[in-house]
Amino acid sequence: MLSVRRRMLDVQDERLADMDRYGVELAILSLNAPAIQVILEVDQAVEVSRKANDLMAEEVAKRPDRFAGFAALPTQDPDEAIIELERCVKDLGFVGALVNGFSQKEAEDSAVYYDIPEYRPFWAAVEKLGVPFYLHPRLQIQTRALFYEGHPWLHAPAWDFATQTSVHTLRLICSGLFDEFPNLQLVLGHLGERIPFDLWRVDNLMKKIPNQFLAKHPVGHYFRNNVHLTTSGQFHDSAFHCCIAEDGVERLMFSIDYPFEEMEDGAVWFDNTELSDADRLKIGRQNAIDLFGLDLT
Repeated sequence: MLSVRRRMLDVQDERLADMDRYGVELAILSLNAPAIQVILEVDQAVEVSRKANDLMAEEVAKRPDRFAGFAALPTQDPDEAIIELERCVKDLGFVGALVNGFSQKEAEDSAVYYDIPEYRPFWAAVEKLGVPFYLHPRLQIQTRALFYEGHPWLHAPAWDFATQTSVHTLRLICSGLFDEFPNLQLVLGHLGERIPFDLWRVDNLMKKIPNQFLAKHPVGHYFRNNVHLTTSGQFHDSAFHCCIAEDGVERLMFSIDYPFEEMEDGAVWFDNTELSDADRLKIGRQNAIDLFGLDLT
């Protein structure tokens, strides 16, 4: 963990050297989980967000040819999140936002998800700005994770990360969010937090079971029109090709999840997984350029 911490805090030296070594042209920087979303007081969340984003902007400005930035947002308050997102996009030139799952607010045992009506103005602002929203995982609050009791290896990134993010994503989709904001684009890491594998079953069963499903279309429709997947921390052929089959080449982007994963592992795997040259170029480069509006020549 000491090496992860060291590499996390370094931007211009070891990180850039590894990027050069393994052929990574550009990295989009973000704040690690759970970051802002664990701060209980709104004023503090706003202050820390601004400081973190300003520091990141300084690092990006040193090498804008190699780095871009995702905004950290005080999602405890949707109005404050809008203000900070607009500042980051319009003034700092960030290419999107990355939020680490649900927010805690005022009480330790709290969890605010963004499908509730109070967040509709926030989503309207994201769509209007035309930037993607990356929903990154965080662990469930200990008091809400009793079914992991005695199994700490499950209440960990290896399992709970995907559980939290997949449920949050399905809540957003099923709330009718993307019917209201059809141009809104969501990004999920780790090859979709296991949703692609279950996509057919989710849609099949939701047709058969009476429910209050608010969205106009099956989940798969939104997954193929409003959700993008990255390969971060998922360097495995069968999972990767499942995502291609379910979501299409245009919806996938190469990513490593550095410094939690090694650049060598991600780069060597991607260079050798079975793909046509055209598809490797799309997933490895062009899809990200198109989605984030990157200025790469």
